[in-house]
Amino acid sequence: MDQHKRLLLILITILFNTSTLRGDELVQLVHDYYKEKCPLAEDIVRHNVEVALYKDPGLAASLLRLHFHDCFVMRGGPGWDVWLGRKDSLMSSFSGANQFIPAPNSSLEVLIDNFKQHGLEIEDMVALSGSHTIGRARCLSFRQRIYEPKQEYHYGYDRYKRYTTFRRILQSICPVSGRDNKFAPLDFETPKRFDNHYFINILEGKGLLGSDNVLTSQDFDGTITKQVWAYASNQKVFFASFAKSMIKMGNINVLTGNEGEIRRNCRFVNA
Repeated sequence: MDQHKRLLLILITILFNTSTLRGDELVQLVHDYYKEKCPLAEDIVRHNVEVALYKDPGLAASLLRLHFHDCFVMRGGPGWDVWLGRKDSLMSSFSGANQFIPAPNSSLEVLIDNFKQHGLEIEDMVALSGSHTIGRARCLSFRQRIYEPKQEYHYGYDRYKRYTTFRRILQSICPVSGRDNKFAPLDFETPKRFDNHYFINILEGKGLLGSDNVLTSQDFDGTITKQVWAYASNQKVFFASFAKSMIKMGNINVLTGNEGEIRRNCRFVNA
């Protein structure tokens, strides 16, 4: 691990541990959780995360996953005040953590159900899917989308065969077998920037994952497609919706009191 990544992890760990400095153990998430005992914590983390992102844009996708740990900055895209003070679970379970995460080839019905189980609406699901404008996916995640093409993956196919060309690009990265861990960007157009290009891509059938393309191809009443068009046409509308849904998602299953802890190592519960 290089120096700036190591520094980033240290700073995030410091920020986690400052959660214990709040006197009220039953407090819910608040904007100024660290104000009294560590007023510079947010500024320190924000600055160093920005520096790390400048040096390595690829960290942005990983930072999206850290949203639930009181630290969040994106490369481009919207900003918002993060609600702070989350605790970690007293149990660590790989299978549990992945239980409600949609598979890369999920149907639209499964996607809707997964988000619903967490109290999120269809509108939230579409907005949060826009996070696929940045980051990468392994060949293993999109091979089925290439070699077992279903009709729902063909949205956007036209007489200019743009979809066919895109499919050939994916085949050059991910062969029928092997190279499972070869990566491809979720957004081929602007892979290092958080923007609204994800929605433009899926309108053309160029979503990397099968679960991207079903937002339009399996939307039989057109409601979701209308939202996709709105985001593809107006980046500000997407940013506003994304920030609102991220705040909503960040308030899911908040642990208080003795229900959770601040882990010394994010991978393990405290001894």
